[in-house]
Amino acid sequence: MKKLYFIAILLNTTICFGQTTLKTKAAQQAEQLKDKVIAWRRDFHANPELGNHETRTAGIIANHLKALGIEVKTGVAKTGVVGLLKGGKPGPVVALRADMDGLPIIERTAVPFASKIKSTYNNAEVGVMHACGHDTHVAILMGVAEILSSIKKELHGTVKFIFQPAEEGAPFGEEGGAELMIKEGVLANPKVDAIFGLHINAQTEVGKITYRPGGTMAAVNDMQIVVKGRQAHGAYPWSSVDPIVVSAQIINSLQTIVSRNINVTENAAVVTIGSIQGGNRSNIIPEQVTMLGTLRALSTEDEKTLIERVKTIATKTAEAAGATAEVKIPLSVRYPVTYNDPKLTEKMLPTLQATAGAANVLLRPAVTGAEDFSFFQEKIPGLFIFLGGMPKGQDPLKTAAHHTPDFYVDESGLTLGVKALCNLTLDYMAGK
Repeated sequence: MKKLYFIAILLNTTICFGQTTLKTKAAQQAEQLKDKVIAWRRDFHANPELGNHETRTAGIIANHLKALGIEVKTGVAKTGVVGLLKGGKPGPVVALRADMDGLPIIERTAVPFASKIKSTYNNAEVGVMHACGHDTHVAILMGVAEILSSIKKELHGTVKFIFQPAEEGAPFGEEGGAELMIKEGVLANPKVDAIFGLHINAQTEVGKITYRPGGTMAAVNDMQIVVKGRQAHGAYPWSSVDPIVVSAQIINSLQTIVSRNINVTENAAVVTIGSIQGGNRSNIIPEQVTMLGTLRALSTEDEKTLIERVKTIATKTAEAAGATAEVKIPLSVRYPVTYNDPKLTEKMLPTLQATAGAANVLLRPAVTGAEDFSFFQEKIPGLFIFLGGMPKGQDPLKTAAHHTPDFYVDESGLTLGVKALCNLTLDYMAGK
């Protein structure tokens, strides 16, 4: 028995020593690939594509993976690319994910590789911009693929590279993103044991990584509320059932949901009406008003509460006024909570600290933004981290936010992202 125990310890020590050597090699290669990763990023930035239309991006990725000797599957969830790298030694299957799509925003930055691309979105011509940093995610994961493929004979397991379309949401009426990739079997054949992903952050200083166990990003549901009343001349409002007044009452009442129904000492929540459309003249009370909005919650229970309260408030307020309200939640988009598995997070925290330095790995508060990486985390343990992209010395309250025309990323932080994903993979395979 003691002999078997000694052999097990010796084997584990050998694997750990081997992984340390591999991590050293990976770190050296990450430094050597710095300019290459930045060049990829700039090319993708200058040529962004909207969700479910990332054909150019997917083609570059697929060609790169094939050149590395990685098994490649294209056309997953419309334009997604999946690469499979089988290590030379047995071990777990680790998935690494990067999203590929841009946003319908006209770029305003002064960088020489700024996007000039135009496209069509919701039947309107729009500019297209990587205003959330997905171009950096793709470039980073391409670098990781190059490094890990160079040491595949020494890998204790298999790596699945997931390049995902439509994280920002598929075009209206279409499926897409992580949810569709899962439906099409991206987490099977071989079955994935754990998944890692990262997101660049323009309000976090370069060289730093932030994380949070448990709920780190919110569940999101978009919604539509259609209020129907009775049309009348604006001079005779008593002849109407005014859907504009009813909508105003609904909007005001919706603001009580977070303040009165959600325990804000535990989790934040958001109820936002972002669009209200009704009427076309000053002297006509219209028959109908349509409102669009978003709900954000950091727990499944709070998500259910928000949905139930919105439906009750809208329908009953309308009923009290003699109108009707039709509520659709979700209208087209629903992402669950981005939930970092606490055990996996605890297990991999030393890896992040060793990679970036303990002082540079910071616990972050939960945020009410959303990520469809959450669909992967519903199926398997996952860890989603944030990578600093703000130039050193800048004020995060004054830097351009994500999803804005002036969004900017300091590319010197990309190498840390490459190292982090490599080390998370290697250490997970070593059982650390």
